[in-house]
This record gives sequence, structure tokens and C-alpha cells, in this order.
Amino acid sequence: MNATHNVAYVLVAIAGLTIVTIVTRSSFFMLPARINLPQRVERALRYAPACALTAIVVPKIFVPNDQLFFSVQNNQMWAALAAAAVFAKTRNMMVMMAVGMAVFTVLRLYA
Repeated sequence: MNATHNVAYVLVAIAGLTIVTIVTRSSFFMLPARINLPQRVERALRYAPACALTAIVVPKIFVPNDQLFFSVQNNQMWAALAAAAVFAKTRNMMVMMAVGMAVFTVLRLYA
């Protein structure tokens, strides 16, 4: 395949993904107002951002190099646990990030 075919393929892929993204994300706005989601579905959708964040962060903490790393020497694990504890207590995202980064930095430099 030459460079022209690669560029065309990439442009078609970008256009296709753009269309799919717009349709799926705007479908809730394009639905008629009389259609309501069931209460159970609306309640479940509130947890989607937390689930997505967890799915991204947890593998980076516990499987950093394609191997399970569950050890007392896992600095990221301790920082995440400290950040989670602070967030559970304060419900303040900025404090949580500051504590998590501070714990990670101290452990990385001195442990």
C-alpha cells in the first residue's frame, strides 16, 4: 500500500469515527422529549464516569508492565489508597489529587 492509500484510509476512518461519535453522543438529545429512560437506567448512568475512570486507572496501578504488581513496594498503590481515603473523608477532588501526588512523590524519592 502506498502513502496515498494510507492517507485516504486514515481520513475515511476519522470521518467514520466522527459520525459514529456524534450519533451516539447526541442520540439522547435527538430523542423525543416524551421518551423517558427508566429510573433504574438513569441511576446506573450516574456511575458510568467513575467506572470508566476506574477501568483506566486500576490497570496502570496494578499491572504497570503487563505483570501483576501487588506488593508493599508498589508506590502507586499506596498513593491511590491514600488519595481514596482522603476523598472518602473530604469529598474534595483537589485535595485528593494533591495528597495522592504528594504520597507518590515522597515514596518514590525516599522509599
